[in-house]
Amino acid sequence: MKGMGTTVEQALEQLKSTGVRMTPQRHAILSFLMASITHPTADEIYKSLSPAYPSMSVATIYNNLRLFVDAGLVRELTYGDDSSRFDADLSEHYHAICRSCGKIVDFDYPPLTQVETVASQETGFRVEGHRMEIYGQCSECSKPAN
Repeated sequence: MKGMGTTVEQALEQLKSTGVRMTPQRHAILSFLMASITHPTADEIYKSLSPAYPSMSVATIYNNLRLFVDAGLVRELTYGDDSSRFDADLSEHYHAICRSCGKIVDFDYPPLTQVETVASQETGFRVEGHRMEIYGQCSECSKPAN
């Protein structure tokens, strides 16, 4: 069972403390992200929320995602292609990525803090973090075609 680090309410409090006004749209985007396990793109968030928020534009979503990322509430995952995916789960976890459909699935593994220590010692870098990605085909994509 994975702990969802922050609740939407805690996240909103954190934003308010930095002077960010909480609009219904921001609340919707943040709630959607926190409930999502699929690491949606901005476009996917837009498609999911636009029926309920017809006045919300893709630009609104991008601007708010940027705001959430800057506030440290959301992590932006970039994987070579142009479409960033967004992850509201800030706990230490790793991702498995399907090369066929692009699906990203979280999995838990003890954090590889030793890697950071060794990297720092060998390179002189002040290490700020790392990410590990596993590549392959998800169970859907790897099913043999009938």
